[in-house]
Amino acid sequence: MPVRLMDEKDRMLLKLIEEDCRTSYAVLADMLDLDEDGVEKRIRRMEEEGIIRNYSACIDWEKAGDGHVAAILELKVTPERDFGYDKIAERIAHHNQVRSLRLISGAYDFSMLVYGKDIHEVTRFVSEQIAPMEHIKETATILIMKTYKENGYEIFEKKGRERLPYSF
Repeated sequence: MPVRLMDEKDRMLLKLIEEDCRTSYAVLADMLDLDEDGVEKRIRRMEEEGIIRNYSACIDWEKAGDGHVAAILELKVTPERDFGYDKIAERIAHHNQVRSLRLISGAYDFSMLVYGKDIHEVTRFVSEQIAPMEHIKETATILIMKTYKENGYEIFEKKGRERLPYSF
C-alpha cells in the first residue's frame, strides 16, 4: 500500500498518540479541531501503512513484583556478503530477551537492550546465544543499574512537596 503524504494534523496526531496512546478519539478530535470519525480514519490509515507500528505501556516491573535485569549489549560483527547487517539483525532480533536492536556508528556495529530475570540469565544468553553466532566478533555487556527516563517518560518517585531552603 503506497504511503499517502502526511499533513500537519497527521503529524500532530502522531505526537499526541506517542505521548499518550490512551487518549480518547474525542479528546484528540478536540485538540486537533477534527471530528472523532476523522481522527479514527487517520489513525486506522496510519496503522495500515505501518506508520503506527505498535502501542505500548511503560511498566515498573519491580513494583509489579516481577523485577528483571537489563543490560546494553554492544556487538562487533562481520557483515554478510550481499546482505550486510540485515540478516545478522534478523537472527538476533527473534530472541525474546532482545527488547531493542539498533545498527550504530562508532566502535561497535549493534547496540541492543536485553532483559533477563537475573544477571545469570543475561550472562547465559550472551555467552550461549549471541557470542557463538556466526559473524559475531566481539561483545561488550553493560549492566543497567537504574533507569531514570524511558521512552520519553521520566521515572522518578513522587515525593511530598519539597521545601526550598532560604536564609535571611
